[in-house]
Order: sequence, then structure tokens, then C-alpha cells
Amino acid sequence: MHDPGQWFALRVRPRYERQVSDAIAAKGYGTLFPTYAISRRWSDRVKKMQAPLFDGYVFCQLDVTERLPVLTTPGVLHFVGVGKSPVPIDPAEILSIQTAVQSGSLMRPWPFLREGERVRISDGPLRNVEGILLHANRDDLVVLSVSLLQRSIAVNIDRRWIMPIRPWLR
Repeated sequence: MHDPGQWFALRVRPRYERQVSDAIAAKGYGTLFPTYAISRRWSDRVKKMQAPLFDGYVFCQLDVTERLPVLTTPGVLHFVGVGKSPVPIDPAEILSIQTAVQSGSLMRPWPFLREGERVRISDGPLRNVEGILLHANRDDLVVLSVSLLQRSIAVNIDRRWIMPIRPWLR
């Protein structure tokens, strides 16, 4: 039996992330639906909008043995897992995403990275968050990943706050 505090990823219909998150929350489950700001251009105007950081996914906290009410929510396709068995997400990965969202840092979706140096942020609003260091156009970015989904987000960070993680120093 799983702990009621475990987080799982739900695959949902495209562009239904917010509706699914709201419906699941209304049923009393914990949800995480992180978004980021984007600008959309139409022929007559530019509009700022919120878009999902993880397109097609919503995170849900529940006891996996009581998942039927979540599965029957309109827009939910399935739990992410192996076969028909949902696989919980590493709590440290969920905490990293939650901390980044609460920090107010600029974020955007990023391709999942398998290689790169793991770092720990030593100061600032993301203190103690771990991720993968990436350089892009003179900005230092830390990539936070959800391994199960093979999805990531990139957060701008001050280079002075980034410390390498060495396996023997963990």
C-alpha cells in the first residue's frame, strides 16, 4: 500500500491541464499544475498568457489504491507508469518544481537532459534545490527534471549561487 502523500503524474488530453487540475482538486486531491508566462501574437495584438510547464501532464498526490475517482475525471488519459501500474515521482523532484514555482523565478520548459553536471543552488530563493547546470546565451540556467516523464524546466540563476555536486561529497 502506498503512502497518501505520494505524487504521481497523470497524462491528460492536450490543453485540458488546467481543467483536470481544478477538477481533481475539487475532489479533494493534492495537485500540482505549474505554469509559465508566454506572449502570444495575434494579427492585431500580443497577449501575455500562462502555459503549462509540462504539456499534457498534471501531478496528483494520492493513495494509489484509491485512484479511480482521479481516472474517471474528464480529460485524464492514464497514470504514468509501467504497464497499468502507476509509478510515484521522486519527492525531491516534486519539491524542486514546487520550490521553483514559489520562488517567482523566470521559468520555461526545457528538453530533458541526460548528461550535464549536477549542481546544488547554495543561496537565494532556490537554496538547496538540485538540478543540472546549463549555459545559454550568457545566462546560467539550472534544469530541474521529472525523470519519470523525461521532461524538464530551466530556471535562470545567479552563477555565484551554483555549487557542483560531487558523488563523494553527497
